[in-house]
Amino acid sequence: MTMATPQDNDEPVLPPRMRRWPSYLAALLIFLILVYLLRTVLLPFVAGMGVAYFLDPVCDKLEKWGCSRILATALVTIAFALMIILAFLIIVPVLIEQLSLFIRDLPGLVERAHQRLLPLYAQFQLRFDLPALDDLGTLLRNRLGGVLGFFGEALQGVVSGGAAIANLLSLLFITPVVTFYILRDWDLLVARVDTLLPRDHAETIREQMRAIDTTMAGFIRGQASVCLVLGAYYAGGLMLVGLPFGLVIGMVAGLLTFIPYVGSLTGFIISMAVALASFDTWHGTAIVAAIFVSGQVMEGNFLTPKLVGDRVGLHPVWIIFALLAGGALFGFVGLLLAVPVAAAIGVLVRFGIGRYLASPLYLGHHQAAAVKLPASDQRQPPQP
Repeated sequence: MTMATPQDNDEPVLPPRMRRWPSYLAALLIFLILVYLLRTVLLPFVAGMGVAYFLDPVCDKLEKWGCSRILATALVTIAFALMIILAFLIIVPVLIEQLSLFIRDLPGLVERAHQRLLPLYAQFQLRFDLPALDDLGTLLRNRLGGVLGFFGEALQGVVSGGAAIANLLSLLFITPVVTFYILRDWDLLVARVDTLLPRDHAETIREQMRAIDTTMAGFIRGQASVCLVLGAYYAGGLMLVGLPFGLVIGMVAGLLTFIPYVGSLTGFIISMAVALASFDTWHGTAIVAAIFVSGQVMEGNFLTPKLVGDRVGLHPVWIIFALLAGGALFGFVGLLLAVPVAAAIGVLVRFGIGRYLASPLYLGHHQAAAVKLPASDQRQPPQP
């Protein structure tokens, strides 16, 4: 009869890496809960961090030219604030005026478009057995009325809500202060976080953070440049053609380009509807369509490859899902956090897939023994 040794009764001991996973998951869960609970007050801080991240390279350039960090931060913050104020004083009033005129003239535009499309629809009705135009118009008016009513109630809630007004005031007055202090201490904060990394995995974490920074900076800064260029192109082209409300339609289409395919599709539909109601011939409508087609060609073949680049690797569907999910879960704060979180998740998923492709689970024990796993796998599978 053999006596059981203590080792025989011991439970299997998990490696240290496996024992740390519950702590990581618990920390992530606590972070998400805090963001959800504090989402109504986080807006100016998240916006300030985003602006500081966007402006940090400019401060680094000024430091290389001999400015102190405080002076560089003050100059960049003041210049950025003046640009925002100037935009609000010059562009925003014109946009608001055109938007109010567009809403006022919308019934007349719909009626003129109805009269313009009536003969064309009659031909399609006979050929494809479509419903009568009066029935279709009643259905569209009912649907459109419901949609406009929903957005009207939502807009009224946004304007009249005390929390929304508080968020707007905090965005105007707190965000510049947060931006200044974070921008001033950016390098110190990065160095402080680096000292807190676990020493065994510090280099691997640094590599992944650099990959996240490259992905996020390439997309945000590049896509912002694309939005500005396309907004100016659409607005200028539509105004030169003489399309009513061309400035507001073009600017909205350019800004919405940040969401893949949404900006160009929205601007194309609205501008074509206004063109059909405004122009007496088909030539103006064709030119409006050509403006958006040429804008898409320019974006796909020149702007996005040059300003964003292929290294970003964020799939459009992944961006759309991240924006919708972030907005649904955390409101406007979620929209601000959507792209950085999507970039981080994409890089980490790519890193995990690279580890899996070099692991015994994928290669088998004999092949895995011959493979040296680098800190960051060189094979880059498609990012979600």
